[in-house]
This record gives sequence, structure tokens and C-alpha cells, in this order.
Amino acid sequence: MKKVFFIGLGNMGSSIYSSIKDSYEAYAYDVDKMKVESLKADYLTLNEGLNIADIIIIAVKPQSITKDFLSKIRREGKSYISICAGIPLEVLEKNLKTANIARFMPNLAAKKKKAVTAMCFSKTSSDEFRCECEKIASSFGSAFSLDESQFSAFIGASGSLIAYALEFISASAMASVNVGLPYPIAESIVKDTLYSALSLLEDGDISSSVIPKICSAKGTTIAGMEALEENGFQNAIYKAVKAAANKSDEIEKDSKERLL
Repeated sequence: MKKVFFIGLGNMGSSIYSSIKDSYEAYAYDVDKMKVESLKADYLTLNEGLNIADIIIIAVKPQSITKDFLSKIRREGKSYISICAGIPLEVLEKNLKTANIARFMPNLAAKKKKAVTAMCFSKTSSDEFRCECEKIASSFGSAFSLDESQFSAFIGASGSLIAYALEFISASAMASVNVGLPYPIAESIVKDTLYSALSLLEDGDISSSVIPKICSAKGTTIAGMEALEENGFQNAIYKAVKAAANKSDEIEKDSKERLL
């Protein structure tokens, strides 16, 4: 059983730790030892964990990533997974100086084992390491192997989009209140309706093929779709996804300037 060592047990680190602890010999370090104790995780000092681990998961806040920090956790021949947003592979490769390095970009639903995670790898990563990473990422949701150049687009399409989806639920519930439903009932109806919408795609259909089946001629749904179009619904989504992707590019550029 491979030894996995977590550096940092914030929201994301603790969620991933809880998902894999039964499949790996997992250990953890955090400057706040109470976080480790609250998870009943096996605590090791930073040096102890770095020395015994096969895979080291870097789960600290991105602003904690400095050249000194990366130098401090560098160990020859070790494998690393970073879940630190905005820290490119180029930075990790230059500072960690090892073959096996992966970037994970999960979303907050990791704690429910429903995360959507993007993965990319250093060119020198072994096939065994890549398979191990996919196993880890799949333990807390679905995993997509992407080119790093697609990561900003992924953030717009998933990492940030989860907030847009929750805002859509809230706005839809409030709109339902406006036409006569109490909010608690309205929110439950909206959530269940989104689950039912997703169920229509489980057979491999795509949304653009299902929507026409719901819109009957001169019916209620096409009237609502017309109102969405008139009020810029699709354009707002385009702009939100693009804004998140552009901000991600900006953050990565700043990281390179600071850490290379």
C-alpha cells in the first residue's frame, strides 16, 4: 500500500484525505494540528512525512507557495500532486526537480465525493504515476485528464461554474416566490428539477438534442426560453465562464513571475 502524505488539511485537503484514507497509508501535516486531530488523521511532522511518503499532496493555500517552501519540501525521487490553484507545472518542475508531478483542479464537492477534477502531468511523469493519480482523483468524484493549457477553460466550465449553478438555483427559487410559491418549497422543487434534468442526459444524449423535446409549439417552455434569450441569459454565461478563465490566466502569469 502506497504511503500518501498531505501537506495542509484545509477544506479541499481534508475532503481528499477522507476519501482516500481507506485505500492508502495516509498521513498528514498542518500548521494547525487541531485540523489533523479533528479528522483523526495520522499526524507526522513535515520532515517525517516527506521522508516516508511515496506521494506527497500539496494542499496549502496558493499564497503559501514560495521558492523557500518548495525547496523545503523537495525530496529526490518523490512524486507530487499539487491542488494549489494558479501554480503552473513549470513552477513545480523547476523547484521540486523530480520526474512525477501532477496538478489537480478539484471543486468543493470533493467533500461529497462528487467533485469534478482536472488533471495534468509533467512530461516526465510515469504511466504508473498517472494511473495512480487517476485512481486518487476518481475516489472523490470524476476525473478528466487535460492539457495544462486547458486548465483555465476548465476553471470557467467547472471550478467557478459550480457557484453559478448555485446562484441559478437561488434565483430560480426567488422567481418562483414571485409567482406564488413559498421559498423552502420553491428551492426544493428547483433542486429536484435540476436532478431530473440531468437524468435526461444519462443515456449519452446532449442537452441541445433534449431541449427541443421539452419545447412544444407555442407552449410555456418556449415562452420561457424566449424570455431567457431576450434578457441575455446565454450571453451572461459566456461572459462569466470567460471572465473566470481570464482571471485564472492572470493568476498563473503572476505565479510564474513570482516563482520562476
